[in-house]
Amino acid sequence: MEWLTDTRTSYDTVAEDYAAFVRDALAEQPYLLAALELFAAQADDGPVADIGCGPGQVTARLNGLGVTAYGIDLSPGMIEIARRDHPTLRFEVGSMTDPLPAASLTGIVAWQSIIHLPDDLVPAVFANFRQALRPGGLLQLLFHVGDETRLKTEGYGGHPMKLQVHRRPRERMTNWLRDAGFTIEAELLLDPQTQTPQAILTARSRQ
Repeated sequence: MEWLTDTRTSYDTVAEDYAAFVRDALAEQPYLLAALELFAAQADDGPVADIGCGPGQVTARLNGLGVTAYGIDLSPGMIEIARRDHPTLRFEVGSMTDPLPAASLTGIVAWQSIIHLPDDLVPAVFANFRQALRPGGLLQLLFHVGDETRLKTEGYGGHPMKLQVHRRPRERMTNWLRDAGFTIEAELLLDPQTQTPQAILTARSRQ
């Protein structure tokens, strides 16, 4: 799949600059920190996958909150940095389009990783998430809100990139999640007055 290759290559290219950009970003975003803290408080004991983990800052934060989390990312360059910066944690190269073992997880976090996935693949990926979660398992998504797709050609540090960035209505995302077997528990819209709002959705796999 061309989009998968383009996404992997793009993030490999910007890996070091992206890692520097996000390394301390969570400390300046109280709503995101609160969302992770709430996720950690509600997730059952057991493994949690941070899918699209990048350089591992969210994975590390979850572990700091007492969650047994590991990271998965499409970009080997990102995984190399995550392992370097967080040597005691587990990180793997992988794609969200590849199913995880059934009922192997108590939670999944996917922050700003669904945004590169084509619309026609989202339902199958959400079904994969549902299959990987144990009954009652928790899923938290962070994504761009809107109704457009744009081609990103330049990224962090001015490096060339070639990947699609999808902005999606919350209603579309919640419908996909419900169809995949999730119950929506919470929605949070961030920066609604700006041109680049984001949303956090927390859902639980139905028993």
